[in-house]
Amino acid sequence: MPKDLAITPYQFDSNPFWVLPLVSVQHPPFTDTNVFDQNGYDLCSIEQLYADKNLTPKEKVRNHRIAIKRPWISQTYKSEGAVLNHAMLLERKGYAGQALEQLMQWAEKYPIFYRLTNIRPKWGLDFSMDYYDMAGNTFEVLHWEYDSFDYNEIEDKRAEVEQTLVDIDWEDAAKELLKRKNEWFELDFFAQSDYKCKYFGMCSERWKMVVWS
Repeated sequence: MPKDLAITPYQFDSNPFWVLPLVSVQHPPFTDTNVFDQNGYDLCSIEQLYADKNLTPKEKVRNHRIAIKRPWISQTYKSEGAVLNHAMLLERKGYAGQALEQLMQWAEKYPIFYRLTNIRPKWGLDFSMDYYDMAGNTFEVLHWEYDSFDYNEIEDKRAEVEQTLVDIDWEDAAKELLKRKNEWFELDFFAQSDYKCKYFGMCSERWKMVVWS
């Protein structure tokens, strides 16, 4: 089968911090930190305001969650066979300079704002390939996620894996995995992930790293 995946030109932002304070918000309610994501990339309400102030593009994830994400690998549209679910570059920013000073002031009244001051910047890779066929087979061929608090490490990991992901013949790989279904289908989530990572020669996943220092 012809390869239909391509690496996008999007890059990670190496700057780990937001530094510009919010000028339109003097005393925000502590509820602006509601639904805080301790181990992922979703931005609560006040994080979204800092993203806008610091000119950081953000997008919806699954139409209701907001995160700093960019396309990583793309696929020509298709509705059957090996279908790319998503492939994203993800980021979570920490705070420095006047932005950090502002949050520390608010935290003197509402300690819940330490939620934000203690964020460690984080970068992540997320790749998910599915398979669907006319016989009704539906399964995740590979879902691989990798997080890091170190920008250089995540860039090295991206360089290590992205060409491999693009070069795989996913149609053939999916059909071969389907033949081996008895080897992985009954495994639990983590065991199934390890099986597929080994099958494709990928390192084990590393994700859900808690952002607080």
